[in-house]
Amino acid sequence: MFKNSLLILIATVQLACSTKAAKTSTEDKKPNVIIILTDDQGWGDLSYHGNRNLATPNIDALAHSGAVLENFFVQPVCSPTRAELLTGIYAPKLGVYSTSSGGERMKLGVTTIAELFKKSGYATAAYGKWHNGMQPPYHPNARGFDDFYGFCSGHWGNYFSPMLEHNGKLVKGNGFLVDDLIDKGIEFLQKNKKNPFFLMLPINTPHSPMQVPEPFWDGFKGKELKMKYAGNGEDEDFTRAALAMVENIDWNVGRLLKELDQLKLTDKTIVVFLSDNGPNSWRWNDGLRGRKGSTDEGGVKSPCFIQWPNKIKKDTKIPQIAAAIDLLPTLTSLAGLQNKTSGPLDGLDLSPLLLKKNKPWPDRMIFNHWNGKTSARSQDYRLDAENRLYDMASDKGQNSDISNAMPNLHDSLMAIKQEWEMASLPPIRDKKPIPFTVGHTDFRYTQLPARDATAYGNIKRSSRYPNDSFFYNWKSTNDSIAWEVEVLEKGWFDVNLYHTIKAKDVGVTLKLQYGEQQLSATIAEPHDPPLSGMENDRVARIESYVKDFRPAHLGRIYLEKGSGPLVLKAVEIPGIEAVDARLLQLRRL
Repeated sequence: MFKNSLLILIATVQLACSTKAAKTSTEDKKPNVIIILTDDQGWGDLSYHGNRNLATPNIDALAHSGAVLENFFVQPVCSPTRAELLTGIYAPKLGVYSTSSGGERMKLGVTTIAELFKKSGYATAAYGKWHNGMQPPYHPNARGFDDFYGFCSGHWGNYFSPMLEHNGKLVKGNGFLVDDLIDKGIEFLQKNKKNPFFLMLPINTPHSPMQVPEPFWDGFKGKELKMKYAGNGEDEDFTRAALAMVENIDWNVGRLLKELDQLKLTDKTIVVFLSDNGPNSWRWNDGLRGRKGSTDEGGVKSPCFIQWPNKIKKDTKIPQIAAAIDLLPTLTSLAGLQNKTSGPLDGLDLSPLLLKKNKPWPDRMIFNHWNGKTSARSQDYRLDAENRLYDMASDKGQNSDISNAMPNLHDSLMAIKQEWEMASLPPIRDKKPIPFTVGHTDFRYTQLPARDATAYGNIKRSSRYPNDSFFYNWKSTNDSIAWEVEVLEKGWFDVNLYHTIKAKDVGVTLKLQYGEQQLSATIAEPHDPPLSGMENDRVARIESYVKDFRPAHLGRIYLEKGSGPLVLKAVEIPGIEAVDARLLQLRRL
């Protein structure tokens, strides 16, 4: 009897151990994923691609230690590329038609890459520039990211300890923004070193304003540029600043990779590096035509390096055309995720190419669209937005139109492009702005910035580029600021206005009204900081300068479910002006 019981016990223990080992083995096969996405960095802004003006050893090492997608394409500007990376679907189908004022929001109900990893047990985080919607349910926390730190607008006005947000709550950054974002990424790695994680680092540089820490600028200030843009229009100081910012990115990539090594996570982690569009100025880009905003090769070709030690062979070169839409199906396939998306994808799973599996690869087309213009790229040819045809294998600068020499190919690509436009563009044709959402029950905070509002009367916006702007010149009680909002669920909200006000104008009484509900508050204390940003700019900016805006508590307001204008007025202006207004922060009670 005892002997039989002992055998049963031994068998049970062995089964438990083998089950645990199998589980551990399965868990070990779950790779971590890190995506590093830079902002406005051109294909040519790397020493790996032959640019002798700068050195990017850490990013270059990613290329050498893994795969290089030699013909990788994104969209001409920020928001569409980010939407495509997140969903595997072309941006126009998602309703993305602008880079500000709500046009950057992806339609709801579309599965994101973060949601897929989160459903599979991954910790998820994004630190940096989101640019696909600010108010829940468009906010990153509502689209699969457990943790978000950074900003949701298209650009930011200050990169040194600026106002940011952490999961909706406004906070102050710590030092140079890119360094700060990588610090947060490193903390995330340390916290999740024993668990599978998905980390997205949408870095905000080298997007303007052109700010970079002194040690990096010192290496470029007055430096002779060995390689320059072949045409006219290069601002060499802008180029120097952009390349200094890229060297700062490279230094931070090095810090991140070193931390992976120290945590013994390198072999367990897929690292992807890419940019969101072409360069934001005329500078060396290997002779490619076009820059940011253009659907030509130079506006949409991006570096893309994928490292996964012992899985993807070193110095793997992939010449097949690929795009941001391919990252979702590729990374979920590499990770072995079984979750399904909400609908069909435009992207392809590149894992057979990355893992050198001898499978037939289909002919395909990749489409680039922005501001009413579409170009189409096959493996060897590009049909540009004016329907001119170029042989990209022999004419990467798009200098010689071969439409007349190859009429059949030209007409075939024309038909394919028109078919794609008919299927993809209706969601953004005659697109009308939709209200900004307030009061999502799963989220405590809602920001309503100046960029999403309309000013009436004397009030002016600080820049025609709205993303980081504020309102000023508020001189009359007839002036007002209004946000078109949709209140998703009724309730009470605590309201703060981030503002500045001169001492001589103290005593302004403001009223916030939505339908029949309203609140009023008097601004009793002065707060008049100077404009800032110019002290850190390496070249003059085109965007708004910023201020140290301070919250003024306006009180509480009850909002009924529904749509309509949320209007801020000054009912009493005892001085010359009312406040300068940056944003409203609503907190559900």
